[in-house]
Amino acid sequence: MKQTKMVHITNVDAAKNVFEEAGHIIRNGGLVVFPTETVYGIGANGLDAEACRGIYAAKGRPSDNPLILTVPDKEAVKKVAAFITPAAQKLLDTFWPGPLTIIFPRQPHIPDAATGGLDTVALRCPDHKIARAFLQAAGVPVAGPSANLSGRPSPTTAEEVAHDMNGRVDMIIDGGPCHIGVESTIVECNADDTVTILRPGAITLEMLKKIIPHVLIDTNLVTGKGIPKAPGMKYRHYAPAAPMTVAVGTVKNVTFKLRELYIKAGREGKTVGFLVSRQVADAFPKELMYIWGDHGDKPALASQLYTGLLFFDNVKVDYILAEGVDAAGLGMAIMNRMKKAAGGDVIEV
Repeated sequence: MKQTKMVHITNVDAAKNVFEEAGHIIRNGGLVVFPTETVYGIGANGLDAEACRGIYAAKGRPSDNPLILTVPDKEAVKKVAAFITPAAQKLLDTFWPGPLTIIFPRQPHIPDAATGGLDTVALRCPDHKIARAFLQAAGVPVAGPSANLSGRPSPTTAEEVAHDMNGRVDMIIDGGPCHIGVESTIVECNADDTVTILRPGAITLEMLKKIIPHVLIDTNLVTGKGIPKAPGMKYRHYAPAAPMTVAVGTVKNVTFKLRELYIKAGREGKTVGFLVSRQVADAFPKELMYIWGDHGDKPALASQLYTGLLFFDNVKVDYILAEGVDAAGLGMAIMNRMKKAAGGDVIEV
């Protein structure tokens, strides 16, 4: 067990000593949790194979699941990527810093422990002042997967991080709640200058198509099959302790379906929790309920999804009934996470 130090930062300029300490920990093989605009990440020296293996150990993460390396600016890509395609350069210029991870051919000095044994490396530059100040202080690319135990919902607050990572990391930097709430979009740039979405996120299909005319969606997202090329594609992710069913549709239809499932679960003696909008919430008991926002409000659901899933670990329900959204825009990322969290149990109503 490590002695985990928790530090709270509200003023980046006044936190120079904290960043220097965090950078020292990284360069010496330790683990530092840091905030980003998406979720909290658990950081290690991305050039140090043993430090990267420390992330796998802390998370209980399979070693063939690639890590994302985070960097403070676009210039840092040249120190990690073997080359940058024209399509990748357009994406860098448009979306960095931001919630977009790009797959690059890796340079030889990037260890297998950071790439899951692949010959490519995933890179991202967060749009978060605390994250970038920390990355500058580290002075090396920082491996930064979500700071949760493998398979569990990702943390969007430092308190949620501490629940899983206290005693497993050297430092947790508390920068307040993450405002996006779902992990970055991951894309691969192909030889023909098309782009493939490997994991959806806040940089949506529609946004990418404005920059790159031909954007594909990886078959793994569509069929659940295929060889994983990026984090979050191979193993069950984002799962709460209790099984979950997700219904997507109008308020009326979702309410009707969830009521049907609620009555059935009650007959089976199950304790039911609800992860729903305000409009659907009106039809059900409020004791074991997490209301994520208004029906159809995708940014609200994205920002509250993981906190809502973790809520039901604390209140201990047998079954979660949840309300999703349509798959357009940010909905693709939300429903990707909800489908994985529910083990595929998503109903269109």
